Amino acid sequence: MSLPPEKASELKQIIHNHLIKMDIHGKIREVLAETVRDDQGPSHRALSEADFLHALQRRGIIDDVMKDLHFTQDAPADTESGFHPKTATHFIDKDVTQLKKTNIDPSRRYLYLQVLGGKAFLEHLQEPEPLPGQVCSTFTLYLHFRNQRFRSKPVPCACEPDLKEGFLLEIHRDGIGEGSKMADATTMLAMCDPVHLVLIKTDTSSETTLVSSYFLDWRTVLNVPSGRTCFAVELMGVGSESKLPAGVLTISLELYPPLTETLNADIISTQQSLERQRTAEKERLFLVYAKQWWREFLEIRPSHQSKMVKIFAQDENGVNRPVCSYVRVLRAGRLLESPRQAARFVSLLAHEKAPVVGGGGKQEQWCTLMAFLCRGKGDCEDHATLLCSLLLGFGLDAYVCVGTKAKGTPHTWVLTRGTDGSITFWESLTSHRYLHQAIDPDAPPLAPQPKPSSPYRTVGCVFNHQTFLANCQPSDAVELCVFDFQNQSRWKAMSEEALKSVCAPGSTTSLPPLPPLCAPSLDAAAASNQMELEMRYLVSEHRKDLELVTVWDDHLSYLLSSALSAYELERCTGVSCGNEEFQDAVRRAVPDGHTFKGFPIHFLHRNARRAFATCLKSPFCDEIVCCRGDHVRLAVRVRVFVYPENACAVWLMFACKYRSVL
Repeated sequence: MSLPPEKASELKQIIHNHLIKMDIHGKIREVLAETVRDDQGPSHRALSEADFLHALQRRGIIDDVMKDLHFTQDAPADTESGFHPKTATHFIDKDVTQLKKTNIDPSRRYLYLQVLGGKAFLEHLQEPEPLPGQVCSTFTLYLHFRNQRFRSKPVPCACEPDLKEGFLLEIHRDGIGEGSKMADATTMLAMCDPVHLVLIKTDTSSETTLVSSYFLDWRTVLNVPSGRTCFAVELMGVGSESKLPAGVLTISLELYPPLTETLNADIISTQQSLERQRTAEKERLFLVYAKQWWREFLEIRPSHQSKMVKIFAQDENGVNRPVCSYVRVLRAGRLLESPRQAARFVSLLAHEKAPVVGGGGKQEQWCTLMAFLCRGKGDCEDHATLLCSLLLGFGLDAYVCVGTKAKGTPHTWVLTRGTDGSITFWESLTSHRYLHQAIDPDAPPLAPQPKPSSPYRTVGCVFNHQTFLANCQPSDAVELCVFDFQNQSRWKAMSEEALKSVCAPGSTTSLPPLPPLCAPSLDAAAASNQMELEMRYLVSEHRKDLELVTVWDDHLSYLLSSALSAYELERCTGVSCGNEEFQDAVRRAVPDGHTFKGFPIHFLHRNARRAFATCLKSPFCDEIVCCRGDHVRLAVRVRVFVYPENACAVWLMFACKYRSVL
């Protein structure tokens, strides 16, 4: 295979740099001196090239060079997005870099965004330089632009992190039938979609933290004659630190192909100013309307002042937005097959309350969908708005409920209304569903009443992407609540036109764009095998410490698969099946006079040591792992079920069989 001259010279340079880094010349001199000394004997003969190569090979120099030298391979372009998530727990990317081949359409316009490095991340000023092979905290940068998502390789956290990546973003026209036409400068000026940058920190235990969420207006590149501009972007913190700088990224923007005619800088700044004014005016008018609506709501009953009616919520950047803007109609394409599978996916994203410094009440922070997905965890509001968006995408009449659960704890969940008037509650943190039947307070004392099945106590308001309704019934108790939203004596609605003016997609430039879900890149079978091997090793070592011999039964381990599959299917659909076959198979595998014990458990992570430590806290699991007796055979099976965004449901089952003494 012949290489073009520029590629050949680039390859030579890579090899040259690698050899210098290894101090190959010093090693060659040492081997040469040693070989010459050995050959200066009575039978002295001239040192040939073959002898010298043999000496290098004997000392392992050649093997060391080839072991450490990696070449980039082209990956098949089989995914629809440029998003390749993978676990980042090591500062060296151990995998060979997978570059996706992209066919550049000469009739399309592209924006090439390069991150040229970071600086002034002062929180990591004292962080020591990581040693080769040392596990350390990492930064990963995520991008979203006009339905395209990308991520950088993880780099070690430092005051000046080595974030150097390039992202090719397609700029397509929005008009019907114009998607294949090249966007000119005027068309691009009217595109107010920003590039959403999200910086995530992953610590040594794989815990993620949202560092910054930044919206980049890329249109400054439209007035540069060369088609390329470079500038520094100051990233701000999130939540209570949203006014404090987190660090600086140097960013370069370049248009392909370059513009033949650029725009004047005044035209661009005027367009941006007009957009800001239009957005500010819409938000001002909505605020005036919301204040008037709230006064009318309080006039119905003074006690409404204490109801959980949430009209605005702060995002991670401290920006107040109407709650309806956090919900959109979100279709998952082929990634999720049903509403119940969507609920299962959302429940697999970890629950974590917004961090707060010091004591006091709960920190108020709703997240944009992009920040929530990149971080992989969030509060109950993030889960509820995502689940509501997905259920709307599946064609259901879905709403987010704001209220309280046991002990008056504030909580949000999802409600769907059937065409027959039935009301179903969906708990976004667990994917549990509850059929709601209201108690009739006017019914005779002896009349049978439905028992409350859900954990929710009060509901103050419900909303989705185009509706906001406040509960104005005499009691806000869920068990007494009637969800007939057309009845104005029970529910006070906001004007749909007013909501549309600030919450509809494209209504204001301050609304964050809606990112698509990304297909999983994790190999479920490989992840299952890896974790199972680690678990076997941990069990064997644990038993060795107890001076117990470990004998594995591979056949019994395999049989556990059907049980784990049935457990996940039940979580997904609510229907239990396959248990009879599993029990029959176990009876056949366990001889007469033997006892079988099994212990299944579920995790949201793939850390084998953490999982094993948790399992041993259960006396049932400890009894199996530390089993003593005659003919003890152990089994373990791990099944990793992968969902969009690499969300994982990890099922683990320990089992043992042994001869009964009694």
